[in-house]
Amino acid sequence: MTPEYVDQMQWHQTLGFARQVCARVFRDGGAPADALKAFGLGSHVATVKDDWSKAVELIAEVMCAPVQRSAA
Repeated sequence: MTPEYVDQMQWHQTLGFARQVCARVFRDGGAPADALKAFGLGSHVATVKDDWSKAVELIAEVMCAPVQRSAA
């Protein structure tokens, strides 16, 4: 599912990159939780539960998310 705030081209490119990163983690014997931790998403490990497709989509969503500006 593509988030509404993301351009289709950006989403597909980011999804491909997330798949590539997850494939490398898998090849090295890692789990989806390890891929999430590599992107600083350790708090979302419980929602993925060894499902690579959910991990890929979550990583892609984070990479496509607009930058949050901090207050002064």
